Amino acid sequence: MKAMAGNTVTRADLCEAVYQKVGLSRTESSELVELVLHEISSCLERGETVKLSSFGSFVVRSKGERIGRNPKTGKEVPISPRRVMVFKPSNILKAQINGETLDGVSDE
Repeated sequence: MKAMAGNTVTRADLCEAVYQKVGLSRTESSELVELVLHEISSCLERGETVKLSSFGSFVVRSKGERIGRNPKTGKEVPISPRRVMVFKPSNILKAQINGETLDGVSDE
């Protein structure tokens, strides 16, 4: 699956790639992609870190309440505490997207 710069890869694109490369039926490929995405989402919802070797980690962080500012009015407003998800790419993925190779560098 090759996407050109600026293009977005969709679920349908992922399903098609699995169909083309793995040899499952289109329905089975779609179900497989949905199951993987659902499992990742469920783990993150529970606050677990999802680490995919040679790819990266999805981490849930808690942010406390803080004071923000409305940029239009300049008025201070409270921002309620919340959880956010961040993605930390592995060194291998960082090197791949920059067209580099990693000799002897371990995954994060």
